[in-house]
Amino acid sequence: MQSMTGFGKAETTFEDKKIVLEIRSLNSKNLDLNTRLPGFYKELESDFRKQIITALQRGKVDLALFYEANGAESAAQINLPIVKAYMAQLSDFDLDEGEKLKLAIRLPDTLKTEKESISEAEKKVLIQLSQKVLEQIVNFRQQEGNSLQKDIAQRVAQLGNYLQKIESVAPQRIPKVKERLRNHLDELEAKIDENRFEQELIYYLEKYDITEEKVRLKNHLDYFAEIMESQKSQGKKLGFIAQEIGREINTIGSKANDADLQKIVVQMKDELEKIKEQLLNVL
Repeated sequence: MQSMTGFGKAETTFEDKKIVLEIRSLNSKNLDLNTRLPGFYKELESDFRKQIITALQRGKVDLALFYEANGAESAAQINLPIVKAYMAQLSDFDLDEGEKLKLAIRLPDTLKTEKESISEAEKKVLIQLSQKVLEQIVNFRQQEGNSLQKDIAQRVAQLGNYLQKIESVAPQRIPKVKERLRNHLDELEAKIDENRFEQELIYYLEKYDITEEKVRLKNHLDYFAEIMESQKSQGKKLGFIAQEIGREINTIGSKANDADLQKIVVQMKDELEKIKEQLLNVL
């Protein structure tokens, strides 16, 4: 089992640049990738996405890349064609050449601070750096996933304990219902046909029979535990099984007609909600 929460950070150097890459992930139903890249590194976005899809599969992922270059690398360069074009447009104004140049150099796009592309060698370095960071995140997710698995397993086991309590409490309902109905009839002082009473009682009790629900709930709990032990993290499948568990618990609650049984159902619902909250962060 893996969590969807993770963080990784690594740095490297290429020629005269220091490059730092950070990736963090949170839970999400699908892959939601947000990147912050310097302009000339934008061409690597698709490569980073492919790596993230393979390694992380899904989650809300934020990727940020930073770099520090020496003075020669980061110094702004004058974009001469743009400046000359501005100077030509300013020739219609009554300004000397010095004033025209001061004004033109302040206009947009007259300075270039970034190069337009990166070399294949630098691409390779950055792809390797990204792979290193993703390995950190996967390890982080696995550690977090182990903690989640232990917690969820304990809660599923607790649901099994509650089911055993239901097994012991459920048979006591029939005598209670029988007695309650008998007391109501006695209060009415009505003469009844005992055979008809027994027939109606059987029909009444059949509507509140929870045998099938108990069997299905037991099967769902066993299947949930089986999927948790699989080698592949399957958060979505566990979420679907949890929904089925919830349906059976709700049905038992609607058929309970007994205070003691209803208390157990409430406890089961509370435990299941905690499981569902944990599953939101399972890959």
